[in-house]
Amino acid sequence: MPMARRSRKVPKAEAPAGAAVDLAALRAAIDAVDEQLHRLLNERARLAQRAGISKHQDGHTVDYYRPEREAEVLRQALGRNAGPLRNEEIVRLFREIMSACLAQEEPLKVAFLGPEGTFTQQALFSHFGHSVRALALSTVDEVFQEVEAGNADFGIVAIENSSEGTITNTLDRFLNSPLHICGEVELRIHHCLMGKMDALPRVLRVCSHSQALAQCRGWLDQHLPQAERVPVASNAEGARRARDEHGSAAIAGETAAEVYGLNILVREIEDRADNATRFLVLGRKLLRPSGADRTTLLLSIGDTQSPGALHRLLEPLARNRISMTRIESRPSRKRKWDYVFFIDIEGHAEDAGVSKALAALKRRASLFRVLGSYPRAVL
Repeated sequence: MPMARRSRKVPKAEAPAGAAVDLAALRAAIDAVDEQLHRLLNERARLAQRAGISKHQDGHTVDYYRPEREAEVLRQALGRNAGPLRNEEIVRLFREIMSACLAQEEPLKVAFLGPEGTFTQQALFSHFGHSVRALALSTVDEVFQEVEAGNADFGIVAIENSSEGTITNTLDRFLNSPLHICGEVELRIHHCLMGKMDALPRVLRVCSHSQALAQCRGWLDQHLPQAERVPVASNAEGARRARDEHGSAAIAGETAAEVYGLNILVREIEDRADNATRFLVLGRKLLRPSGADRTTLLLSIGDTQSPGALHRLLEPLARNRISMTRIESRPSRKRKWDYVFFIDIEGHAEDAGVSKALAALKRRASLFRVLGSYPRAVL
């Protein structure tokens, strides 16, 4: 594209302090900026298209989607952001730009725990943008299965909540799955009470996922102590019941109220103001380093009940100054009272210090798997 077109001057609309605002001039300046933005967006899309074709002429979108590269782009955008747009808005805008550019040939297919209106769907769009084909499934098992079979390019599942801890059925699914972790999303969770009724005294029962019920336990005890609490498969399923059943209300995100045509009775009923959920992105390949990564390991040792077994297993991490940020034990399902350990550490498996520590861990472990090395959540 000729340089003269890209460097077209934008009409100046500044006015001295106290002078009347010239709206016509401001609108003309905005229109000129919009024109430049539009032209540059199309140029970026063409470059992205060329990059994809040059890498994989006969491949699919998933073959040249690079989560580690997207994380780098977002970090660069945050680094140069001088306002007035907030960091969250900058990340959202660049995520959507990358999503649209990637989807020119075919959109990525991403599986999530449905139906529409779940927080998992919200996390999906936060990570992949809206230019994807979102596949709503009934269970977390189905999300794993669809990615394993290649019917979905990626999946996204909740793994832990800041208030209620680990979601164990998701963790256990990794024991027998060949999938890898390709990314993480940290989503601030605001719960709303919603229903067809217009007042709290008319709520006879509250339907929601067991995690949401637990995260709002204190509020429910105080404001709806007589209402029955009904655990369901997802918050969106609770919203669907609230739509169809007299006296039923639901706890869900604001999007669910729009999808199912419900009144929001009370907003932000979560017990903790910092309530957040972490989601994992599932894929079939390991990723290259992005510069700010996390690694998740699945480990075990021959006799997990012997004194000092866990210390002996993990000692190489301390010796190589590798920070362990999370550890969870789960039954191995091989014999009773035998356990495996899910561990998060800072860094990528290919980093020099991490690689050395993992080599020592592997020699000591009876079970050793790198579930994924992936970019840490940008925000």
